[in-house]
Amino acid sequence: MDIIRQTAHRGGKTVTVVTGFIGIGLAEKELLAKQMQKACGAGGTVKEGRIEIQGDQRDAVARILIDAGFRPVFAGG
Repeated sequence: MDIIRQTAHRGGKTVTVVTGFIGIGLAEKELLAKQMQKACGAGGTVKEGRIEIQGDQRDAVARILIDAGFRPVFAGG
């Protein structure tokens, strides 16, 4: 599972993208996304099997994933 910060093709805005989920369905991803949005105070979505949270929220997202029993890895810039 990778946590990536992206700005490309987003009008200069930064988003935090979580990819590489294995063995969990859409409902679980949506629940994780809701927890991340609430903790970060930011909007977000589940799109094409990945979670996108507005802003550079990598630390908060990693904390939620670790609490949920995942082992996230920071990738990219």
